[in-house]
Amino acid sequence: MSTSIVVPQLGNEIEEAEVTEWLGKEGESVAEGDPVVVITTTKMSMELEAPAAGTLKKIAVDEGELVGVGATLGE
Repeated sequence: MSTSIVVPQLGNEIEEAEVTEWLGKEGESVAEGDPVVVITTTKMSMELEAPAAGTLKKIAVDEGELVGVGATLGE
């Protein structure tokens, strides 16, 4: 079973974020809590952590792309 990496709710007024940098590559192992991707909004930049241990199976959004809150970034 795969677990999705999604853009969390980042505040009442923030509706989208830019994928700034992937810290891992497809096929790499990650531990739960490892930072895997950096996203940036107009107000902040933050690292999103792996929600579960396993393998970064798929990167669904490339660096530089804008995504909405709740969008799946990878698995």
